[in-house]
Amino acid sequence: MALPKQLQNLRIPVIGSPLFIISNPDLVIAQCKAGIVGSFPALNARPGPVLEEWLKRITSELDAYNKENPDNPAAPFAVNQIVHKSNDRLMHDVEMCVKYKVPIVITSLGARAEVNDAIHSYGGIVMHDIINGFFAKKAIQKGADGLIAVAAGAGGHAGTLSPFALVQEIREWFDGPVALSGSIATGDAVLAAQAMGADLGYIGSAFIATTEANADERYKNCIVEHGADDIVYTNLFTGVHGNYLKPSIKAAGMDPDNLPESDPSAMSFGSGGSEKSKAWKDIWGCGQGIGAVKKVLSAADFIDQLAAEYTAARARIC
Repeated sequence: MALPKQLQNLRIPVIGSPLFIISNPDLVIAQCKAGIVGSFPALNARPGPVLEEWLKRITSELDAYNKENPDNPAAPFAVNQIVHKSNDRLMHDVEMCVKYKVPIVITSLGARAEVNDAIHSYGGIVMHDIINGFFAKKAIQKGADGLIAVAAGAGGHAGTLSPFALVQEIREWFDGPVALSGSIATGDAVLAAQAMGADLGYIGSAFIATTEANADERYKNCIVEHGADDIVYTNLFTGVHGNYLKPSIKAAGMDPDNLPESDPSAMSFGSGGSEKSKAWKDIWGCGQGIGAVKKVLSAADFIDQLAAEYTAARARIC
């Protein structure tokens, strides 16, 4: 199946994943102008009316850029909607996406047909986060257009399945768009994702260490200074298992090697978690691919690096 128009003609086949608290209009616009899909969680725009301000700015700046660069237009952008019942802003935020005809909506933590229908009403597409085949089939049955396979090693709320196994099982029955998330921080890894059957790489943690990202400088430097061994997988902070940087857990006065289990019924995504130390403000989410991040760069420079690595990897394999 051909990719939908929103995912065609990218400079490199990459979606910049929505980063809670961190993704903002500056980062999204920079990502899109550099040729990849930029995205942000709707809940980053607080309070609710700020979402319309962000959407107005992003659409107007990208439209102006495209008029000035007709031969090299920006990539489309995406908005992430948390569908979990704790998100009492969902329908308001979906209405804003419809009003501004957001090209791509990424849904997480639940699949709802009415959300998909709303996005389809103006020609938008929905990509849904999944961690296994069961949730993948459920998302497509409810009308999602594509899947984001969140495999082991991904930042934030990650699954435990190998990317090889997850993509293989999805491709046994689904021929639509698939983006792969899980330790992807280089152009080589993007090509590897395509080789195993995905259409795009889904990159998040590496963009935390960019100048445009709304992240504490300590957070950015922590990513530069640490690697895969410094990531811990726990459900303590939101009720759903995710990957976090050990130094931030230690700084909050906890032992990252001896964390208790959380009660999943206490899940809370609107506030960033129910613990005193909030995910993702104090407890820093991060994937296992950060060993590839050697310094803080602008988003454009990092995407230039990705593109060069991707081209070199293709030439090397061919």
